[in-house]
Amino acid sequence: MGYKAMLTEGPHHVLKWRSPNYLYSNAINPSLTVLLNNDMLSNDIAYRFADKNWSGWPLTAPKYVSWLNKFPEKEKIFNLFMNYETFGERQKSETGIFDFLNSLPSAVFRKSEFKFHTPSEVVANYQPISRLDVPTTISWVDGEKDLSAWLQNELQQEAFENLYELSDRIEHCHDEKLLKDWQYLQTSDHFYYMSTKHHYNRAIHATCSPYDSPYEAFMNYLNVLNDFTIRLNRNAHLLKFYH
Repeated sequence: MGYKAMLTEGPHHVLKWRSPNYLYSNAINPSLTVLLNNDMLSNDIAYRFADKNWSGWPLTAPKYVSWLNKFPEKEKIFNLFMNYETFGERQKSETGIFDFLNSLPSAVFRKSEFKFHTPSEVVANYQPISRLDVPTTISWVDGEKDLSAWLQNELQQEAFENLYELSDRIEHCHDEKLLKDWQYLQTSDHFYYMSTKHHYNRAIHATCSPYDSPYEAFMNYLNVLNDFTIRLNRNAHLLKFYH
């Protein structure tokens, strides 16, 4: 499609012994440059910034730059990927997140040799060190960086299978409201809320969910899906009757 670069994750099972702090190229299409997220440095800001139990708290701009300076000199590219919701929503204003952002550029310029670049500038000025093969689907969620946040447990799998059992009937549906609801039902968040992961991953899932538990999310989804199925069957019956 003409893209020159891709921004993606660099999970351990893909990188193995390699560092995310270099450029790589795609194994199938070597002309596609791959920029990888530094997960540790990104999550220090996105998730750990306000955690008073974290050994790095409180995180200041000079401290963050000192961490960058400890990396080997050959590792020159640090990609920090995070959602906009990090700033003011996940990390509230009172945590000092905006003061941190405001002071970070000057700390970088005063206390390091690093500079800021757009992805296009990075691709133009640096060369990939090797090709990167990613044979399985990856995501930027949880420690596994795979699809387990959405399709790991029996609740998620049952909901997913029940949803896509309706695919054949949807192909013959021309009702705009039903088609829009079909799209809403495929939103990945529904399955994310059903995750039963534990420890650190579970804490992140819980903060994002409007439900008290994964089981409540599952039951609510099945109830909505059941209602949708009744409407879809009624529409198919009326369509058949009309013909």
